[in-house]
Amino acid sequence: MERFHFPEELSQVVEHSPSVIVPESKETLFELIFGNKRTDKIEVGYEIEGKLVKEANVVRCRNGAVVNYAEDYMRRRDPDSMRVADELPTDKPRFEEVYGYPFSEARGETMRWLATQELILVPFKAGGYDYGYEAVLVCPRNAAFFAFALSQLQAFINIREVESFTPRAIIYVAPPFRHTRFNGKQVVVHSRQEGLHEIFSYNLYPGPSAKKGVYSVLLDIGEQEGWVTAHASAARIITPYENEMVMMHEGASGGGKSELLQDVRREEDGRVLVGENTVTGTRHYISMSDTCTIEPVTDDMAICHPSFQPANGKLALADGEDGWFVRVDGITEYGSDPTYERISIHTKEPLIFFNLQGVPRATCLLWEHALDSDGSTCPNPRVIIPRRMIDRVVKTPVEVDVRSFGVRMPPATAEKPSYGIVGLMHILPPALAWLWRLVAPRGYNNPSISSDAPLASEGVGSYWPFATGKRVEQANLLLGQIMDCSATRYVLIPNQHIGIYKIGFSAEWIAREYLARRGGVNMRMDRLVPARCPILGYSLKEMKVDGQYLSPKFLRPELQERLGTAGYDTGARILNDFFARELAVYDTPELHPVGRQIIECFRQGGTVEDYCRILPLGLE
Repeated sequence: MERFHFPEELSQVVEHSPSVIVPESKETLFELIFGNKRTDKIEVGYEIEGKLVKEANVVRCRNGAVVNYAEDYMRRRDPDSMRVADELPTDKPRFEEVYGYPFSEARGETMRWLATQELILVPFKAGGYDYGYEAVLVCPRNAAFFAFALSQLQAFINIREVESFTPRAIIYVAPPFRHTRFNGKQVVVHSRQEGLHEIFSYNLYPGPSAKKGVYSVLLDIGEQEGWVTAHASAARIITPYENEMVMMHEGASGGGKSELLQDVRREEDGRVLVGENTVTGTRHYISMSDTCTIEPVTDDMAICHPSFQPANGKLALADGEDGWFVRVDGITEYGSDPTYERISIHTKEPLIFFNLQGVPRATCLLWEHALDSDGSTCPNPRVIIPRRMIDRVVKTPVEVDVRSFGVRMPPATAEKPSYGIVGLMHILPPALAWLWRLVAPRGYNNPSISSDAPLASEGVGSYWPFATGKRVEQANLLLGQIMDCSATRYVLIPNQHIGIYKIGFSAEWIAREYLARRGGVNMRMDRLVPARCPILGYSLKEMKVDGQYLSPKFLRPELQERLGTAGYDTGARILNDFFARELAVYDTPELHPVGRQIIECFRQGGTVEDYCRILPLGLE
């Protein structure tokens, strides 16, 4: 303990706790979940007003621990869980404004409660071993599964291997207060101080705290120092001809970040399903003899630190995590995703699974999703995969050729028009790429979060739900990044639907193969046509993949007979109204002058060429 340099308040908690465990390995931490090797199933609960309230069941399986929560609500992240309890600048709800009393009252009660508990302290590096910041988790011993999850997500530190450890961030876990103070809701309170970011997690789902809470710390540090941790996956894509391209894919939760790292999904006969007509059932396929090799870089958090940036005008990034919180709702049967199935089934060290079926001492299978209380399958099954287990994973910073943005799209027809009018891939001028990151639509039927909003925004860069500071500061950082990295190109890719066609994530996989074979967005302007809706940038006149042309109906949805120009234009109005509503919050004096120019261009109904005049597209 003498190696830690804690704030006085935490030192007092540690001193008064009945016992404190600082595990020297993740294997030790895993065994703490069950208390002893003879136990294969535990219930995690807390006494509240004289009654034991169960939070979760945890089962020991052959390949790890399987966690299932007692409430459906706890099985995915609540997007309205963040509260800010300090006086520093913020656009997020302040604790006292929401609950009507100062956080110091709840904070004091939290610290007193923690001091009565047997505790686990987990030291780690927020942001990874090489680029991260010292941090520590303070967790009740009976919630060791949560501590183990954190140790898998971030870079676990054996305290005996360091001489001194001063946390830049502290996560306190106190589950009972979800019921006693917050009406059963997921609440995560952030308190920022000089040199210290505290997170109080009042629930046991790791999404808003162990996962996104650490993300908040990195965003807060970046806002102070002038850099961004992007909400993105990234991969080095190597074509069958050994050409290379680095692609970065951003978007709200469910926007296709994990799918960038997956192989192209094939039918039993080897063909690739492009899309299925939702009215007639007609299915469109293409054949691909050889597909690209994927070398994963990041899955969700991409640190874009200035020290990485080369002089060639491309954005550079590195992974901000040591493990990936992989959603496996798309794995519905054996063979759906051989990579993650193989890793999880044949793992040489225990993993942790969420919202999946667990039978003691059996193997947890990624396609056996837990059932919600209504009997339907939980839409948010997860597994944490340490990145070192992933084949061909890239361990050094990479330079980005193509930066894509993914959006979940609903079906769209003339009879039932919607905003699902985005073609298979659009080329975006940098100014429009910035606007899409400001509005960051959460999109259709999002499986990762609890929300009923038909078209909601996750805001700047799609990481705004995790940021604690000012929205306009993050908008300026993103714009500065885009302006400084003029050699990186931008595309927009839909998933789930293109007009009337159900596509899943096929557009992303096909666009990835197409761009890699071309060496990125490497094409002449005469191959592009302005999209009918200007905020969609340019559409491709044609797309040829592995010798086959895709139907223009997938590239320009207004050509679909059952959608047509009238249905398309109605969808365009929905999108434009959404952009107008979301962009209004950035109209402040603090916004960068070029940003104000871009937003004014949108308000004036600017064409795609107008956006290119503000920030050039860079194509001839």
